[in-house]
Amino acid sequence: MKTIATICARGGSKGLPGKNLRPLRGRPLIVHSIAYALAHPAIEAVCVSTDDERIAEVAREAGAEVPYLRPPELARDDSPKLPVIEHLLDFLQREQGRAYERVVDLQPTSPLRIAQDLDACLRRAEEPDQPGLVLTAYDSGFNPYFNLVELQGDGSVLVSKGGGLATRQAAPPVWALNGSIYVWRRAALAHAARHGMWSVRVAAHIMPASRSVDIDTAEDFAAAERAASEGTPAP
Repeated sequence: MKTIATICARGGSKGLPGKNLRPLRGRPLIVHSIAYALAHPAIEAVCVSTDDERIAEVAREAGAEVPYLRPPELARDDSPKLPVIEHLLDFLQREQGRAYERVVDLQPTSPLRIAQDLDACLRRAEEPDQPGLVLTAYDSGFNPYFNLVELQGDGSVLVSKGGGLATRQAAPPVWALNGSIYVWRRAALAHAARHGMWSVRVAAHIMPASRSVDIDTAEDFAAAERAASEGTPAP
């Protein structure tokens, strides 16, 4: 199946300015995801979508393609990601005649994934139910059936779901999305870009919390550095 890896990286970041170029283990953060994609045999092309000249330069130096700088209307703080990926894929097909059947979207702020995580996602994507999307998640330690509460109209709080269970073991398993890997069937991505991610069949690969750091703040960056120093292999 013809597969492309996409990496979406805006220049602006309020939580940690310049995070995509901030050095982690001797390389700019975005380079970890580029190197990860380039090293995987299932991926035929690696493309970065960015609005930032410096990110584009670093990405090209690392071996990724940057076909253009992303237009401003797709680079706002509130710009959703799926139209950005669709814009990139449409450009490649329209301008270069390149069409792909599968899209592996890698979040540049999730540098601790390993090759086996993508292997597992790709295997799950090919199982008989053929989900439109396989994404990654992890056990955050919180559960809406047991220890997550919601504010009520009268100012009190109640457990979010299920009426309250006596023990965590009695609660259905739940996971938090970590944003690390998304494996899309091309048609499902087009549908989700119009109707939302949960409008397609979604499956999950569960990663450990140690590989699920999503860098948005200086504290997150420090956590990623600690995890790396404890033995997470470099991509």
